[in-house]
Formats: sequence, C-alpha cells, structure tokens
Amino acid sequence: MKKILMLTAFALAGLAAAQDTTTTDTAPATTDTMEMTGPATMSAGDNFAKAQEFAVQADVAYPVPFYDRTLWKAAVDHAYYAASQEAGNRDYNAYLAQLYTKTQWWINAYNAWNRLGTLTDQEKQWASLSAAKLAYLALQRGDTTMARMYVDKGMSWAPSASLQAIMQRLQ
Repeated sequence: MKKILMLTAFALAGLAAAQDTTTTDTAPATTDTMEMTGPATMSAGDNFAKAQEFAVQADVAYPVPFYDRTLWKAAVDHAYYAASQEAGNRDYNAYLAQLYTKTQWWINAYNAWNRLGTLTDQEKQWASLSAAKLAYLALQRGDTTMARMYVDKGMSWAPSASLQAIMQRLQ
C-alpha cells in the first residue's frame, strides 16, 4: 500500500509540474480551483483534459481498473461531461467508450460504441469485448435472446473466440 501511495505521489507531482497553469486571464489556474469547480462547470475541453489526467493517475494508483475506484470514477465522469457538452465530438465520445470498456462498465461501453457508428479496428476489438461480456452475462441469467443479440452485434464488430464459444452454447 505504501508503494502505491508513493508512486501516486510521484505521478501527481510529475503531472502537476508538467501542467501549463497560464490562462487567457491574469489569474493562473491551479489544480485546487479546478478540483473545486467540478465537471458541470468546466468546458468540454477542460473536462476532456481532466479525464485524461485522472485516467493516467488511476493507471498508476490501481492494479485493476473499476469505475468504483475514485480516480477512475473521476476520469469517467469528466469524460462523460466532455462528451455530453460536445455530443458531436467523436474524440470525446470514443474516449468515454474506451474508459467505460477499461473500467468494465460493459453496458455503457456497449451503448457508447454502438452510438459511435463507424469504428476503427482497435475500437472494433473493444466494442466486441463489451458485447462478449454482455452476451456471457445474459447467457448466465438464461436470457438467450439478449445473448444472441449481443453475440450478433459483437461478431459484426470483430469476431472473437469468446463470441464464437458463446454462439456454440446458444445452438
């Protein structure tokens, strides 16, 4: 635990030193004031930058990414606000989908990838993973109709061994 705290402190110190604290007005922005404002009062660009910053910190702080971890929650929340504030910004929406996938929030990941439409090859892999996880969960609760729907969508994104195995169980 002490190692994680020390690594986090080093990572935070490095990020703080690397930040440009100048703004268009005469008052410098500080991490303290940005933390106090919250994502609802920040611009989409600031929320996107903050989401990336929190995700880097979370990668250092936690061995496994889950939304219920403080830094992952902050990263996802800021990404959500950025994507909501500029709904047409593909970069913001794709990053939010990536964070949902990384933090294993499968239904939100699946829906976010589905909304994006055309995906890159890497995004298809992540989207397919979210579909496979949801198909497996649906299969576990006995909902073969939903499982089949997730498998079909996942296979349209990117066929995987997991999806093929679930498809075999559905026959």
